[in-house]
Amino acid sequence: MPKFFVGNNQIINDTIYIKDKDVNHIKKVLRKNIEDEITICNENTKQDYLCKITNIEENEITCKILKELETNAESNIEVSIFQGLPKADKMELIIQKSVELGVHDITPIEMKRCVVKLKEKDKTKKIERWQKISEVAAKQCGRNYIPKINNIENLKEISEKIKDYDAVLVAYEEEKENTLKNELKLLKKDNQEKNDNANNEKIKIAVIIGPEGGIDKEEINALEKNGAKIITLGKRILRTETVALNVLSIIMYELEN
Repeated sequence: MPKFFVGNNQIINDTIYIKDKDVNHIKKVLRKNIEDEITICNENTKQDYLCKITNIEENEITCKILKELETNAESNIEVSIFQGLPKADKMELIIQKSVELGVHDITPIEMKRCVVKLKEKDKTKKIERWQKISEVAAKQCGRNYIPKINNIENLKEISEKIKDYDAVLVAYEEEKENTLKNELKLLKKDNQEKNDNANNEKIKIAVIIGPEGGIDKEEINALEKNGAKIITLGKRILRTETVALNVLSIIMYELEN
């Protein structure tokens, strides 16, 4: 069933008001009519509702809440992807599939070996485009949260954020010993201790991925100096658009409750 996101200000008692771009989508794409049912998620509380359409106007659709839905689409793991800017439409693929796999947020980063060099005036448009892709993917896969696509940053800014995470993993093709499996074993142990202490805190993991040309050795040294863990993903070198999907899948498999 289609899902749409609204804010607190769009919910009054048992009535929800859908506005803006979703109105046209419901009317013209899905061809929904009065009495049809849709799922609506409060993006502030992450609560899902089963709703019935009661009125359709030019710029607004009114829905009545039939019942609250028990959904658990979000993970106990918050994974942030820091993606070196790739070429062409690869970023769109990375965002779409990462949202489906449970990513918390994605930050594009400018790195030494990035082929793509965006002008300042183009960055805002790109972020808006990427955020829309995240929203569409979140609706399609039934998320209770629309992952945010953050502003484009550089590696220095990322290095300053390492302390905010339980672990920061950097996929590097020249690393041969420290594996993703090793780091996840440590995180799984920490997660168990948190559960035993009844903290119910989410594990926050950052994954840093280089562009097509990989991560420069100086960048690796800087990240490692700031506390990042350099890991290998195995015997084969993965394309940049494959890494996020590979790492996210493994993290969710190993650590998600």
